[in-house]
Amino acid sequence: MIRLGAERLGSIVAVGAHCDDIAIGAGGTLLALCLARPGIRVDALVLSGGGGDREQEERAALAAFCPGADLRLTVDKLPDGRLPAHWDEAKGAVEELRAQTEPDLVLAPRTEDAHQDHRGLAKLMTTAFRDHLVLGYEIVKWDGDLGRPVVYQPLSAEIAEQKVRLLQEHYPSQQHRPWYDREAFLGLARIRGIECNARYAEAFAVTKLTLDLGE
Repeated sequence: MIRLGAERLGSIVAVGAHCDDIAIGAGGTLLALCLARPGIRVDALVLSGGGGDREQEERAALAAFCPGADLRLTVDKLPDGRLPAHWDEAKGAVEELRAQTEPDLVLAPRTEDAHQDHRGLAKLMTTAFRDHLVLGYEIVKWDGDLGRPVVYQPLSAEIAEQKVRLLQEHYPSQQHRPWYDREAFLGLARIRGIECNARYAEAFAVTKLTLDLGE
């Protein structure tokens, strides 16, 4: 059963198709969680970028986004943009992750994401983590696929600014992209903040959850 209650989180899973996906989509949430719960276990899986500079960027970045956490990161070597052709390998990586942890929360791409790699990973997560709360993060992109989210994590101004700073510091390989800038990241966070009556926020999709409102 998937539950949303007030219990203390002790373990979370965060996954991305590419290095920087987790940080872009849920970096502020990770910062807030890890600062509030020192020692929380974070099992992270990235399907592509392994063995090169991108993996080194990702390891340094997630260490910064998960301060004080028990971070366990795996970066695989699937080809960027080719996840549908490597479905078996992707499914195996997700199932291996599932066998290693029993998280209280899962952060993953949205099933409605326009990028085939993001969308494919999102669909795998809801089959492997059937009895868990899976929140789908959003990534701004050229495709214009931002939807109407239903779950928000408010962010303080300090956390929002720290997220943007860490994105700029730890992913130099992405600086050439015209959309990869402070205005894009902070602007989206401001819009999501307006939607949930906060200054800044990250927003998520959820496919299914049950409420635990009793004793």
